[in-house]
Amino acid sequence: MVRKAILQLGFGAAFGLVIARAQAPNQRDLHFDVASVRLNRTFACQGRWDFTAVHGSVDAENAPLRRIISRAYNLTDDRVIGPSWIESQCYDIKAKSSLKGATHDDLMSMLQSLLKERMHLGAHLDSEERPVFDLLTEKAGAKMPPDGAKVEVPPINGGKVLFMAKTLSDLCERLGIVTGRPVVDKTGLQGKFVIVLTYLPLGLANGDSADSSFDVFSAVREQLGLRLEPHHELLEVLNIDAIDKLPATN
Repeated sequence: MVRKAILQLGFGAAFGLVIARAQAPNQRDLHFDVASVRLNRTFACQGRWDFTAVHGSVDAENAPLRRIISRAYNLTDDRVIGPSWIESQCYDIKAKSSLKGATHDDLMSMLQSLLKERMHLGAHLDSEERPVFDLLTEKAGAKMPPDGAKVEVPPINGGKVLFMAKTLSDLCERLGIVTGRPVVDKTGLQGKFVIVLTYLPLGLANGDSADSSFDVFSAVREQLGLRLEPHHELLEVLNIDAIDKLPATN
């Protein structure tokens, strides 16, 4: 594969400060103490996938490479631009750091370094104006109970889809897939929740009033106490310049 020597950048919240903020974690030269990156042979990433970053460890199982990269740079999948195979090629990662008090940002900085070392990832951040949906909290407040609460999972019928998650970033990613636009979290909510959303894919309600509350926009409002508002926004996107399909020897 062709490899390019480029500037490796991390994610910054404001475009004007991208370079300053993105380089700051790398100035600490953070690396995992032990790490394994292996190709998962599951065809086209079928089946369950998992990605966790907690207690100084990052673990991925059957995770598409696009998703691993998006997590490393604190982006949603639709903001990672690269070869088509990064969506259908999956990997298993087990990495651990002994750094005391390692934050989530520290672990993601380590993951960026790991991807650069083992898969020779070369990438750069760009800014693009795109139509998006802002995810906002309704005036009455969010209806999502905290993580660990017991909730009743509704029955699924009539073509409805059930989605469950713990983080707003995962919710935004799913809503972006459903609506066809990036969804930007503007709720200001922190922490983990029990997010249960039942909705009809767009175009399936057929004007039936019985289905109106399951239109994804209505479902988000009525079931989660949130709302989606259309907007145009300057977004950070990560362009992949070089990446190896087979990881270097562990």
